[in-house]
Amino acid sequence: MDRLESMSILLAVVDAGSLSAAARRLAMPLPTVSRKVAELEAHLNTRLLHRTTRQLSLTEAGASYVASCRRILEEIGEAERIVTGEYATPKGELVVTAPVLFGRLHILPVVAEFLAAYPQIDVRLVFTDRVVHLMDEQIDVAVRIGELPDSSMMATGVGAVRRVVCGSPAYLAAHGVPARPQDLAAHDCISFEVLESKRAWVFGSGKAELSVPVRSRVAVNMSEAAIAAAILGVGLVRVLSYQVADAVRERKLGVVLEAFESAPLPVSLVHKGQAPLPLKLRAFLDFVAPRLRQRTAQALTTLTASV
Repeated sequence: MDRLESMSILLAVVDAGSLSAAARRLAMPLPTVSRKVAELEAHLNTRLLHRTTRQLSLTEAGASYVASCRRILEEIGEAERIVTGEYATPKGELVVTAPVLFGRLHILPVVAEFLAAYPQIDVRLVFTDRVVHLMDEQIDVAVRIGELPDSSMMATGVGAVRRVVCGSPAYLAAHGVPARPQDLAAHDCISFEVLESKRAWVFGSGKAELSVPVRSRVAVNMSEAAIAAAILGVGLVRVLSYQVADAVRERKLGVVLEAFESAPLPVSLVHKGQAPLPLKLRAFLDFVAPRLRQRTAQALTTLTASV
């Protein structure tokens, strides 16, 4: 039995969620995948997976073993990268994750420039609004918006974004411009569930923090949908500044309550900080960080109060 191959297959099964999905991902016959996992369990004399007709899950021993497999295979990959010269020439694949809209507006254009400058590096982009765990999902770099928890990860600051309240010119003309957060009680609001509570919006910070109840006429789970509803005049929306920069510049939306905004949220590039740092990752960070700082700064200057 090739234990390294069996470990890789086991990880593929766990990551894919089923034997059949792993077989498709590996382009390997399903009976082979099943046999390799069974052989590994027989070698270890323990069950690694709970199998039912509807789902597959790790046993306690399996969870511990999978974590060790990830570490072992990563160390082997690191050794191979050193031997093949990855630390002498920037080359290989990078996996980068970012929030969906930030990724499309800012990461994709910068990555396009990066690929032109580094023809031996490939990039796989994973745009998602959920928090992706770098270790578990083999991510090289993550864009994080917000305060970072204490961890062993390394972070590079690339700017900040604001939480802003916006409304369309037509809506504000019909309902008036709120002068203070408490005025929101008389306004229709649009809630973006990922960012805000549907019942209250928080303004200011520290001792001056103020939680204001809002009347949510519609709640959505995508920032683009919330912004589109605001442009249509459904109500006021509170989202992140980069998400509405284009709409504000085009005067489809105006920023209100600017003086009461919470403290800006930092934007960071986060990576595992392994040593030595792969040259492809160092090249990416050095190339992308200053360009993102420029783009986030430009997005903030766009958002001057327009009403």
